[in-house]
Amino acid sequence: MEFIIILLVVGAIILSSMVKILNEWDRGVILRLGKAVDVRGPGLIILIPFVERMIKVDTRTIAMDVKPQDVITKDNVSMQVNAVVYFKVISPMEAITKIEDFYFATSQLSQTTLRSVMGQYPLDDVLEHRDKINGALQGILDKHTEAWGIKVTMVEVKQIDLPKEMQRAMAREAEAERERRAKVISADGELQRAEKLAQASTTLSSSPSALQLAYLQTLTEIAGDKTNTVIFPLPLDLVKPFIELERKN
Repeated sequence: MEFIIILLVVGAIILSSMVKILNEWDRGVILRLGKAVDVRGPGLIILIPFVERMIKVDTRTIAMDVKPQDVITKDNVSMQVNAVVYFKVISPMEAITKIEDFYFATSQLSQTTLRSVMGQYPLDDVLEHRDKINGALQGILDKHTEAWGIKVTMVEVKQIDLPKEMQRAMAREAEAERERRAKVISADGELQRAEKLAQASTTLSSSPSALQLAYLQTLTEIAGDKTNTVIFPLPLDLVKPFIELERKN
């Protein structure tokens, strides 16, 4: 009886080592006596006991956070930058046989590449042209990880931490820029106002009756406020016809 129990236990152990089930996103790299011979999966996998073993590889896209890196830009500004790298295994055989730990290797390569690429740009370009930097990072990483069976699909610079002194300087610069724009807009408004007044005066000077009407309209607007006392000056042009008539008589 004990012998049968031992056989059952041994059989269960052998069966568990023979039969493997892989999910849809998993692939198994088969090693036969230490030699990589095949990639299997997904689904049911049958292994030769004591001869074959399997290393499982996840082929889904991995989002890897790159630790904050100390970076000095091209114009000597110190800052900390971190990023997110999206990659996936496209060749499980190479990911297992060409590199010891593809995740750790991709992480280290991402950190060094981030420092190197960010140091090639001045601060203004880092802040304004982030898409360009993301593309440069993705291209470099994808080129180096291709030999490992890794495809880097996207890189995003996530956060840029500037020193407090630089933040204050940028705030002063932004405030000065807003003041400059306000003064320019005000000056443009005064220029347009002066041009319109010049056009209006030219039009009024060509028509004395229009000038008189504008004069009377101005008096009407002033008289609307009962708290003011209006001294009505009588233009000579209004009484000139009467003076000439009186002289003729």
